[in-house]
Amino acid sequence: MARRGGNGSNKRGTRSARAASQARGRGYGSGGWQGFLWRWTKRLALTGVLVAVLAVIGVGTAVFFASRSLPSYASLRESQTGQTILVRARDGTQIVELGPSYGQWLSADEIPAVMKQAMVSVEDHRFNSHFGVDPMGLARAVFNALSEDRQVSATSTITQQLARNVFLNSNRTLDRKVREAILAMALEWRFSKEQILELYLNKVYFGGGAYGIDSASRKFFSHSARDLSLEEAAIIAGLVKAPSRYSPTADVDAAVSRANVVVAQMVKYGGLDPAVARQVNVDAVKLAQTEGQNSIRYFTDWALPQLDLLLPNGTFEPIEVWTTLDVGMQRAATTAIKSNVPGEAQGALVSLDRDGAILALVGGTDYVTSNYNRATDAMRQPGSSWKLFVYLAALEAGYTPDDRVQDVPVTINDWSPRNSGGTYAGEIDVRSAFAYSKNTVAAQLGNEVGFSNVASMARRFGITTPISTYPAMVLGSSEVRLIDMVRAFAAVSAGGRSIEPYGILRVTTADGSELYRHREGRAYTLVPDYVAAGITDLLQTAVATGTGRAAQIGRPVAGKTGTTSSNRDGYFVGFSSGITTGVWMGRDDNGRVAALQGGRAPAQAFAAYMRYAVKDRPVEEFDTDLKLPEWQLEPDDEYYYGDNDDYYFYIDEQGNLVDPSGDQGRYGEGFDVEGEGPNVVRDPLDPRGMQPQSQSQSQSQPAPSPTPRPTARRAEPPQAASDDFLEQATGRDLPRDDRRQNNRPAQGVLNEQR
Repeated sequence: MARRGGNGSNKRGTRSARAASQARGRGYGSGGWQGFLWRWTKRLALTGVLVAVLAVIGVGTAVFFASRSLPSYASLRESQTGQTILVRARDGTQIVELGPSYGQWLSADEIPAVMKQAMVSVEDHRFNSHFGVDPMGLARAVFNALSEDRQVSATSTITQQLARNVFLNSNRTLDRKVREAILAMALEWRFSKEQILELYLNKVYFGGGAYGIDSASRKFFSHSARDLSLEEAAIIAGLVKAPSRYSPTADVDAAVSRANVVVAQMVKYGGLDPAVARQVNVDAVKLAQTEGQNSIRYFTDWALPQLDLLLPNGTFEPIEVWTTLDVGMQRAATTAIKSNVPGEAQGALVSLDRDGAILALVGGTDYVTSNYNRATDAMRQPGSSWKLFVYLAALEAGYTPDDRVQDVPVTINDWSPRNSGGTYAGEIDVRSAFAYSKNTVAAQLGNEVGFSNVASMARRFGITTPISTYPAMVLGSSEVRLIDMVRAFAAVSAGGRSIEPYGILRVTTADGSELYRHREGRAYTLVPDYVAAGITDLLQTAVATGTGRAAQIGRPVAGKTGTTSSNRDGYFVGFSSGITTGVWMGRDDNGRVAALQGGRAPAQAFAAYMRYAVKDRPVEEFDTDLKLPEWQLEPDDEYYYGDNDDYYFYIDEQGNLVDPSGDQGRYGEGFDVEGEGPNVVRDPLDPRGMQPQSQSQSQSQPAPSPTPRPTARRAEPPQAASDDFLEQATGRDLPRDDRRQNNRPAQGVLNEQR
């Protein structure tokens, strides 16, 4: 019995142990999940270690082979970085040569210690401790990017910058960054830290075509880099981050501010004594006297960066760039701006040929004082020159220059615009309202056609900046670029066809091989011919008798003035003989300029330039013959009233039709054969049709309905823009269905698609 009991107990114990083991296997025991996690943690760790080892082996192999393929130190010293670009005018004459300028090569012993200290402190303070790539800096940049939800900021070490400058380009691609890192580690493997720093300081770009610290020192301080002071070294070291922004010849204040940052970094990382740093006075540095540079640099600063798009494959050999610039017109434009700009204000001018070629471009009064390009980059309010788009929308909606409108005080959504002189003319025609820049009329037209439609019209004509749709937008409250406004007016000059400004005709190598040639782009119809003719009529009147009289040059000119509140901006944009020119004047700080009005200094500068620009061109009369489409014409009265006998009709004082033949029966009872002549008046608020009105309309009674007669079916207006233009704007093909011609497209179709 005892033995049987013992056996039973053992069996039960065995079953219990087996159940516990199964429970633990299923994860129910105290150590099941821990065991499971531990096993997978070990597997992942081993996998990670294996991947890391393979990655190290791969990177090490790549670095090894890259280091073996690197040129020798002597070869790297002799190689030059940068590309020489010879810029020519449209007639082939050389206007400027841009490219690298190299000073003397300074060995590591010849480079001042403060220069090395400044550069390492501000560009790569862990230069002496990393192996070409800075893992700590990269980790910090990644963490900041993830925590702040932005892109990873630049983390290039001095060695990486050297690799990029010598072997690679500046494309921001992952492939380029990987190759940059490999080459940086190869450089560290092959050369010493001292050699790498020597190469870097003799090859890095400091702006203005200066490569290396000796070239930069001679350019900015007129002496060798061997004699650099602490303040001068700080200025040069600060240039690497953004050579154009911190150049002392372009913006002294920005250069000084950046140099002070460098000095602070030297105290923090470079061992500079704080007591010495407190004595640093960057403002006292004497800069080299720079000869005044031609305003052509404003043009080249805008045009040459486009080479990256025009030459997608890139080239490092010397090239010649043939541009659209006319040297004589550029000189005349520069003189016109300098001679007419008031006081301390700035001025800008853009001039386009009929195909969009830029003939002259001035971005400011002095390129050396400020290289900020106000012609292509500044966003300023255009004032009443914006009314171009208001009246284009109104003409497209059915208005004509002869239509009557009301120049009276109005209020639109709690906004009450006032005319410049505070006076109101009452009933006038559209032509006069535009010529004298009546704000109240522009407000009413914008309200009637829709402010969003005005904005869409501006977009259609090439305005790329944000556009407000509040009522005040009709007076030019949205900021624009001058070059965009000139483009819009040039499209009007071209009869309502799109214009694309360009500045480069062709690019060749030094031996004449052609790398690029401008091809005329596809032009799109922006508005129908009659709309372009109507707005040209208005623009011509504005110069002939309106606010733009100062822009007259002895031949037909069409244009529009613009002045913003408190005289902060003055605008004039116009065209003559196929040349479209725009002028802006104002202060960079948006301050008030005494007596600045678009109809004065800007219009005078326009006239001074255009007299020279068009002197060799034939006089061209504008096409203002308003050939209205069928849908906008009044239908023939014969279709309304039948035969010739029924052609004439009259309205009595009560507004009733009167039969001139005396046959009352043909019209029904109540028609008086006695009556005055026809009294047909155009309603200024309804430009599409002639509305019969009695002489005392307020007392008129509704007339009885006459016998129905045949009426002409009014034709429908064409769509606002061509199918080609709509396809480009929407990115999709439109149906080619003849039924489209039988359906009038909604006025807002183009607006909704753009």
